[in-house]
Amino acid sequence: MKLRIRNQKDVAAGAIYIAFGAAFSLGALNYNMGDAARMGPGWFPFWIGVLMVVIGAATAAAGMGRRATEDPLKKPELRTLAWIIGSVVLFGLLLQPLGLVLSLAVLVIVSSLASHEFGWKGTLANAVILILFSVGAFIRGINLQIPLWPHFLIN
Repeated sequence: MKLRIRNQKDVAAGAIYIAFGAAFSLGALNYNMGDAARMGPGWFPFWIGVLMVVIGAATAAAGMGRRATEDPLKKPELRTLAWIIGSVVLFGLLLQPLGLVLSLAVLVIVSSLASHEFGWKGTLANAVILILFSVGAFIRGINLQIPLWPHFLIN
């Protein structure tokens, strides 16, 4: 029986899961594993990595199954990828000087430029929802010590 890749997207996604899962598991071996009763710092990332490998293998196998729909892998859109990666890098650079609220607004607006269906209403609504959720979860919920606003606005 000859294996044939029918769904290239599933096989590629499975390969990515396998690669990241293997990297997590191998990296976790540098920490004390412990056992099920006394878990060490390497226990959780190791088993999450193993789970990712299993999910990746199942996804890749599904892409090679007889019932898989033909779905070729498209050429990556580098412009879209650049907007998204750039927005995350920009968020990281702006977080301390601008605070959480403004850096999240920049993240959403810049990453929205990657979309072919960009619209200001949806972008601003997404920004408001993400900011409210992040402030509630990270600042109020788990009390992260991240500035909300730039220092020049507070002083």
